[in-house]
Amino acid sequence: MKLHTGIRSLKLWPMLSMLSMLLLAVAAQALAAPAGDQPISLDTAGGTVAGTLHLPAGEGKVPVVLIVAGSGPTDRDGNNPAFPGPNNSLKLLAEALGQAGFASVRYDKRGIGASRAGAPDESALRFDTYVDDAAVWIAKLKADPRFGQVAVIGHSEGALIGMLAAERAGAAAYVSLAGVAEGPGAVLRKQLAGKLPPTLAADNERILASLEQGRTVAEVPPALAMLYRPSVQPYLISWMKYVPSQRIAALRMPVLIVQGTTDIQVGVEQAQALKAARPDAVLAIIPGMNHVLKEVPADPQRQMASYGDPALPLHPQLAGTLTGFLRKAAP
Repeated sequence: MKLHTGIRSLKLWPMLSMLSMLLLAVAAQALAAPAGDQPISLDTAGGTVAGTLHLPAGEGKVPVVLIVAGSGPTDRDGNNPAFPGPNNSLKLLAEALGQAGFASVRYDKRGIGASRAGAPDESALRFDTYVDDAAVWIAKLKADPRFGQVAVIGHSEGALIGMLAAERAGAAAYVSLAGVAEGPGAVLRKQLAGKLPPTLAADNERILASLEQGRTVAEVPPALAMLYRPSVQPYLISWMKYVPSQRIAALRMPVLIVQGTTDIQVGVEQAQALKAARPDAVLAIIPGMNHVLKEVPADPQRQMASYGDPALPLHPQLAGTLTGFLRKAAP
């Protein structure tokens, strides 16, 4: 009886050995996936959030960066239907990171691009919904055996989303790219200053003050409805409770603050204010870089053209600034 059992075990051994080798080969193949773009998604209770995973050439574990896009309908590649065409700023950023050996994930936020179906009704959307999604992305990447340290790069409004998610999910490093220091109310006041007639300016201040105190406003002039329509007010209230210069101090990881000098949307003073709030952060001011991360002078016509020019490369100093920091902070 014992001899029979032993013989059966000996017969099984080659099969088990082959199975083990097959599993090892599958694991090695997963770690050596083809370089370049491939789809990736995040399944949530509210729907699927679609993204793109960019893998560098080579084998073994690599560091990975979550790239969070900016405000409005800006998609994973950095493009916005309000622009004259695609600029592909975030796609180019992912490719530059890949050339330096970093994997990256960029994604369409809920209600945008391929994630359009994942958005709740506008009246139910909250700023924290975007933060929650980014935090889950970080957790997903941390659990993926292909990747080592997880860093976050947030661009424009995505800088605040990424900041809060990096803190919540424990990212290894954080980069603010053209992010603001002031709260949304202060930013809106600056953007609209001198652009509204006196009556509308007074209405704008009345509405902003109420939203900042957490109260919705019933009476909104038609000229301001695009900004403050009733269905979007709960989202604005949820956003206005966060002030980036206050939250950046709470981060427990290395921080890089990057700002271009020809950014017509976010001024250098915003980056300097973030640095003042987080003195140990690395501050990089890049001469001649605009909001879509290209080397463009302050000339309005050339600025506008750059927002729709995918052939225009990233500013030549940007990739080195980012990867130099990330190699030290999130190797």
